[in-house]
Amino acid sequence: MPERDADGGASAPRFTVGRPSRTVRALLVAVAVLAVLMVAFVLFAGFWTNLLWYRSVHYSSVFGTVLGTKVALFLAFGLLMALAVGANILLAYRLRPLPGAMSAEQQNLDRYRTGIAPYRKWVLLAVSTVVGLVAGGSASGHWRSWLLFMNATPFHARDPQFHKDVSFYTFDLPWYRFLLAFCFAVVLVSLVAAVLVHYLYGGLRITSPGARAGAAATGHLSVLLGLFVSLKAVAYWLDRYSLAVKSGGIKATDDWTGLRYVDANAYLPAKTILTFIAVICALLFFATLWRRTWTLPTIGFGLMVLSAVLIGGLYPAIVQKFQVQPNEAVKEAPYLQRNIDATRAAYGIDDTVESDYKGTSKASGATLRADAGSAASIRVLDPNVVSPTFQQTQQSGSYYSFPSTLDVDRYTVDGKEQDTVVGVRELNEKGIPEKNWINDHFKYTHGYGVVAAKGTTVTGNGSATGGVGAASDSDHAGQPVYTEQGLPTAGAFGPYTQQIYFGEQTTQYSIVGGPTKELDYAAKKHEVTTTYRGKGGVGLDNPVTRAAYAVAFGEPKILYSGAIGHGSQILYKRTPKQRVEAVAPWLTIDGDPYPAVVGTHVVWIVDAYTTTDDYPYSSRTTLGHTTADSTTDDQRSVVARQNQVNYIRNSVKATVDAYTGAVTLYQWDTKDPVLKTWMKAFPHTVQPKSAIPAALMAHLRYPEDLFKVQRQMLTQYHVTNAAQFYTGSQVWQVSADPDSKSGKAVPPYYLSLKMPGQSTQRFSLTSTFTPSRRGTLAAFVAVDSDATSPDYGKIRLLETPTDDPVDGPKLVQSKFNSDAAYAQQISRLRGKDSTIEYGNLLTLPLDGGLLYVEPVYLRGANVDYPLLKKVFVSFNGRNAFDDTLDEALDAVFGSGGGTSTNPTVPTAPTNPGGPTTTPPGGSADPRVEAALTKAQKAYDDARSAMRKGDWTAYGEAQKRLGKALKEAERAEKAAKAAKTVNRPEAAATPSKAG
Repeated sequence: MPERDADGGASAPRFTVGRPSRTVRALLVAVAVLAVLMVAFVLFAGFWTNLLWYRSVHYSSVFGTVLGTKVALFLAFGLLMALAVGANILLAYRLRPLPGAMSAEQQNLDRYRTGIAPYRKWVLLAVSTVVGLVAGGSASGHWRSWLLFMNATPFHARDPQFHKDVSFYTFDLPWYRFLLAFCFAVVLVSLVAAVLVHYLYGGLRITSPGARAGAAATGHLSVLLGLFVSLKAVAYWLDRYSLAVKSGGIKATDDWTGLRYVDANAYLPAKTILTFIAVICALLFFATLWRRTWTLPTIGFGLMVLSAVLIGGLYPAIVQKFQVQPNEAVKEAPYLQRNIDATRAAYGIDDTVESDYKGTSKASGATLRADAGSAASIRVLDPNVVSPTFQQTQQSGSYYSFPSTLDVDRYTVDGKEQDTVVGVRELNEKGIPEKNWINDHFKYTHGYGVVAAKGTTVTGNGSATGGVGAASDSDHAGQPVYTEQGLPTAGAFGPYTQQIYFGEQTTQYSIVGGPTKELDYAAKKHEVTTTYRGKGGVGLDNPVTRAAYAVAFGEPKILYSGAIGHGSQILYKRTPKQRVEAVAPWLTIDGDPYPAVVGTHVVWIVDAYTTTDDYPYSSRTTLGHTTADSTTDDQRSVVARQNQVNYIRNSVKATVDAYTGAVTLYQWDTKDPVLKTWMKAFPHTVQPKSAIPAALMAHLRYPEDLFKVQRQMLTQYHVTNAAQFYTGSQVWQVSADPDSKSGKAVPPYYLSLKMPGQSTQRFSLTSTFTPSRRGTLAAFVAVDSDATSPDYGKIRLLETPTDDPVDGPKLVQSKFNSDAAYAQQISRLRGKDSTIEYGNLLTLPLDGGLLYVEPVYLRGANVDYPLLKKVFVSFNGRNAFDDTLDEALDAVFGSGGGTSTNPTVPTAPTNPGGPTTTPPGGSADPRVEAALTKAQKAYDDARSAMRKGDWTAYGEAQKRLGKALKEAERAEKAAKAAKTVNRPEAAATPSKAG
């Protein structure tokens, strides 16, 4: 029956929502529990797979230390923040005024108080928990600062201003700054919470007449404000020390770090004065507990703000304007000298051996030609160019590939140590023929073998003496001379484990060691397969582990696939940089790991650095920018723990076994305090230097990224005198890559060479500098890169004279490109469907002069990979462009070591399509001598005009030079023709010019 209303009429039916049935409630609970369990398992999967990975590489102590430190910081600082904020909220509530006559403002707030009252404890708990979680999460990110602070090792070097050990700035001060910032956050959040509670319960009034704050609220808030101002006093005091690591700029450098004159004489006393003012102001706030008035603390706070403006801002500006700027060079000289000394020490360039180098030679042609063979192992095989050649001739399947830039190492071949270009035949995931889950992750799991070639020799008909065999009679001449090749590889390395399960290009996970066979390589009629027997992965026998990886990798097949069986392991984090960075998250990783065959294993050698950006007075640099050059890509970029640094050491040499994935860290810099500190924090993770095997030591080298950073700092900090540094007249720049239009820096080159004063060749890393915005050469730099050498790491700098400039790489390349005779030869070489690729333009010191050597490669239409076809050589302005290095050197210095009496005369091409030669001095033909004399005079005039910047005269001299060279060419042809007529037997045998 319908319900009746009060008048007896039928009322509208009522729809009420009743409690859900027991079944529905049970279902909702089950769904909620299931959701919670799923979230929990996802979190567990991440934790569990991480732990298992660290166990697989035997670095679970690193995982435990990092996790334990993060958890401890999270709990400690989160709890401190939660307790502080909760206590202030509770205190503000208890200090609320007694109920009385309510104003309109309080009547409006009463409904909020009434609404909150039943849930007051829950609100307090929720607010405290939220701020605690946020604070704890922030604090856990500072685990590195905490470990450095707790394990600090002294540098035994003191800053010149405060006379504190450098460790105070690198290890202690960052932690103090974090603590101060955290305390500020605690006080501010507590202050905001207290103000809200006092306002809500009437302790503070905004619109009501009479006193705006009750006595209890006044006392509570004054204490919090007093704490805030006290912390400001501490901040002022720490700011004094922060001046030593403060970045700024003066005319001499934009990257200035440390105290300047105005800092030491204005900011430093100002910070000290402001510290005491802040202490007095804080005491006035605390005094409000007894006086219950805001008058004195308000006046004190106002005076502190005014003092900060006048003493901390205006006064230093006046000092800078009227004392420093009128005589900045003199005022800043002592502080600039501190910056120079600290920067050179922090970057390890303070022991650089600098010497003057003429850049031109007066030695005879015979001497130069003889010395050219011993001055350097001139590498004509460019690792930045020949990767496609390795790819085409040694790839042996689309599922293999070589890196775009190969590596240079040293191996003993035929009893002689050779500069060798090496590349690992790695798995090419994009080249797998049939893409499916089994092929991608079970069958194609690894690369196979190392391929190596001599750096100084290529194939060809005839002799390869001097480095390059003739290549003109065969389309395929000019290929690398492999010392290790084939499938399986064979050659100079002897037997070794050839499967490459861990490499630079191996980024996807693989499941190995189970019932599915893994492909080594495809032979003519069958496939050669293998089963992984290493211990580098995580076992999947446990179903919980399989489920965890199925969740972590988002691949449910891992849980139920029959391809996974007893003994199956999952391999991931497979690049050398990933693995080293994971086991040593406190290191910065070099961008170019390189392979080496050590004993019976292929290992990846990874250089790692300790860095800081808190070294006092040392100027900062950006690693990502400084280590970039024309060959840098994402794969070769540095893995920087911090991008801004002002101290760096190659403190660790790491290895990653290409088969097992085992990671080993070796201490390299035994004096580095930063490494010693980390070794205290992570004991037993870094092996001592004495544990490095001799076979491995033979392949260790000076790291590229460190050298790039050092050469960049040397562009300014080769100057050690403050007055000269200030003028900026000697600022250099790293030479731009002559074959790149990007303007990026030329990459440093590894090769064995003999620096002035050395009796034998040393494996070295080299580069060049040019004056700022000019193409001439400022200096040549080389660092001894042989780890077995007592001079390892010694940087040698050869500075060329500024009053007699020498052509730099870009200028040499430009002259080569613009020479009409060379352009004609290159045009003939290129043909219709071929392209020319230029190799590394090497710069080599030779008997006081500079020898430039550049291989030139042809990528033909029929052979789609680069082959070495020509070599360009330049010395003292004399150039040659020939089929072989020997021929080019003969042309420049004189065939067979002949005497060159005119070493500075530029080359005259003898025929448009053949080798370019220069007749040796002392020619019996007077017409040739006369033409060469004119050419010499024109060349000298051109150099003189270039030094003066008179480009009109330079152009006229170049025209005269070209005319004289053509005369010399015609005279030489006529002389040769006359000799041929007089000696017909000579016509049967081609003779080398010169």
